[in-house]
Amino acid sequence: MVVPPALAKFGRWLRNVSVPVSTFLSFCSMLLFLFILYQPTPGPGIIQRLGWQSWDLVSTGKNIDTTVSPISAPAEDIPEGVDWWNVTTDTQVDQASLPLDVWNPLMPHDTGFSEIAVTRCFVNPRFNTGLCAPDSTSEQDAIRGKWVRIDRNLNYDAGYFAGYLNLYYRRTRRQDINLVTDIQLLPESQSPPEPESWKKAATSLRSGVSGVSALYLWYKVGKTAANMSPEERANIITELDLSFGDDIPWYGFEKLEPPTLPRRGGYTQTTWLTMRRGVKPAPRAPPLHFSHDGRFKILQIADLHYSVAAGTCRETPASLDCSGGSDNLTTTSLISRVLAIEKPDLVVFTGDQLNGQGTSWDPKSVLAKFSRAVADQGIPWTAIFGNHDEETGYVAKVEQVKLMQALPYSLVEAGPKDIHGVGNYVLKVKSADASKTHLLTLYFLDSGSYSKGFYNFWGLFTPTAYDWIRQNQIDWFLQESASISPIQRPFTPDTDKDLGQSWKRQSSDQVTPQTSKLAKPNALMFFHMPLPETYDTADSGNSGRLLDFGISGQELRGDAKSSDGFFSKGILSALESDHVTNTVQEVKVIGNGHCHLTENCRRVKGVWFCFGGGGSYSGYGKLGFDRRFRIYDISDYGETIRTYKRTEQDGFQDNLVDDIVLVGKGAKT
Repeated sequence: MVVPPALAKFGRWLRNVSVPVSTFLSFCSMLLFLFILYQPTPGPGIIQRLGWQSWDLVSTGKNIDTTVSPISAPAEDIPEGVDWWNVTTDTQVDQASLPLDVWNPLMPHDTGFSEIAVTRCFVNPRFNTGLCAPDSTSEQDAIRGKWVRIDRNLNYDAGYFAGYLNLYYRRTRRQDINLVTDIQLLPESQSPPEPESWKKAATSLRSGVSGVSALYLWYKVGKTAANMSPEERANIITELDLSFGDDIPWYGFEKLEPPTLPRRGGYTQTTWLTMRRGVKPAPRAPPLHFSHDGRFKILQIADLHYSVAAGTCRETPASLDCSGGSDNLTTTSLISRVLAIEKPDLVVFTGDQLNGQGTSWDPKSVLAKFSRAVADQGIPWTAIFGNHDEETGYVAKVEQVKLMQALPYSLVEAGPKDIHGVGNYVLKVKSADASKTHLLTLYFLDSGSYSKGFYNFWGLFTPTAYDWIRQNQIDWFLQESASISPIQRPFTPDTDKDLGQSWKRQSSDQVTPQTSKLAKPNALMFFHMPLPETYDTADSGNSGRLLDFGISGQELRGDAKSSDGFFSKGILSALESDHVTNTVQEVKVIGNGHCHLTENCRRVKGVWFCFGGGGSYSGYGKLGFDRRFRIYDISDYGETIRTYKRTEQDGFQDNLVDDIVLVGKGAKT
């Protein structure tokens, strides 16, 4: 049989290409199997076999976390002479329920480590943990615990070619395993005293980084858990983490000297290994409440714009001592000064805590420091998101909320998951008497970051405009407003169930309106970016003067181009009372940030729009325009709302700026 020449030629071509093509496909399949599909497993039989850890006693005592929650006791259970908001219930954490094979530094683990290791890998360990993890067996996992990877790359700021350098540890509840009690970081030529009780991780903490000397982790192995005293158990190492930059570490953690990656010029930030001993629960904020004489003060801090690295103070006079160029530290010092003077009951951060723009690439390191000045003075605080807070890479706003909730004295909430944004929530301020009457409502909303526009040349979405408050947020606000019960206003404290003569004295000294009504409490609202109506012509007062106080017009408008009509459909529709003749809005004041050079208060259709003004040296400013903070001084059990500003210069000499009464007796009308 004669094969046609064309068919023979095709056969020869097929034979020539089949070998390289099959080789290439086989190689690709091998890579796919090794790096993606292959996951070592001991098999179903060994999985079913219980390890020793499952059989042994896990603790000789109670696994109780000493975290104090701000849950107030019922009125009838309050001890005589004790304010209701100081009565708390201890929250017990079942340590046996906390997973041993998951890294989460927010968990209140009191379980110690049995072993620590360092590995370097050129494949992201998130994609294949088995390839990058230290060697182990099922028996070792059962005895000493499974290897847990700290999901943070020590070489993150050292460049791609430095590889992935990760810490691993084993955590165990067994009572017969010696636990890690100390860690030291030492150069190659040094070892700790009594080296026989220390173990050294084989890989340098600077592996892959050129131009720096090697640094090794040594860990000390102490007694078994069964042989430790309660004091020794409370001092074992229970968590490891990383911190970037030269500011403070996460609450409850301490830095280990020296840094694993030293700062080099302006392109590499310092990397620190941090550790926690025992369990250090963050102190929780008490429920918000008025003072016995009916006062409550709010300090607004707008637009901190903190970054991982210390920067240079922006638009400031040469005479300002910026602490060696550290804008964050200088701002924190300024905040501490105004806190000491004002002594607020609540601090509200109104967005852009993070600078974004590529400088807040590790949000956790930034969030660790932005509220520390407030927490150091034991003041409750809360926060909303701005447009730059979402420019953080891999940490979404939902995760940022979880981080902020773990900080001391935080009242931040994520809000409902089924509406636009993160951080739509309500806080209620109650009376100090035993009735705990709701006297003031604080609404917080997420005004978003950017709305997305057209595809650009490179195929990426380009932000073209600011975001805005959406319809489902309006619906949520109206629902929350409708759920608030009216009270008899003005409020009179219950003198029979509290402090007797002191209440009567304070009540007689207080000036309150003479008329009484049944209505919802007054409300303030905070969100970052202003509404379009913020820039409408202000209401005219009785004297004919426009009700607009403060500085505006120094920068472009900061509102979104689009709107779902929140002001008309939400703010103006939510009234104090359902009575048909009542046209007074529940929300009396809206507080915004976003515009650093705008700090005026303007009344539009009966509602005050007030900007905070820039309070940070890290955000943009203007020479001659002092950094400033807005204060809301609320008195008469919520009936009177006064506002003023303190600046970095005049404010600390008791020269308050634009001190006006917005609501109540003496209000600007």
